[in-house]
Amino acid sequence: MANARKWSQDVTEHSDALDLEEHIFESHDSREIAKSLKRSAEASHRRKSEPYRSAMSMLTFYINRAGKNLPDKQKKVLEDAKDELRTLFGREDDD
Repeated sequence: MANARKWSQDVTEHSDALDLEEHIFESHDSREIAKSLKRSAEASHRRKSEPYRSAMSMLTFYINRAGKNLPDKQKKVLEDAKDELRTLFGREDDD
């Protein structure tokens, strides 16, 4: 199927755990990405783990699934968003 969507895109767009801001992973501002993920994770009543873990899991999932197709500059923004997320949740010491 030429127009078949990848399952990972479907997960990102229709997550059972988080309602994500549309196109958030396309932002060039790592802090805005982190703030949006934090808002989504804290507002969700469907997530299975604490907000920090849900937000970080979604970000990591996206990086891992889209990584090879992402320009290096955007990949760096997303990696930096992990650090911003740790800061926003007061988890600077976490890996």
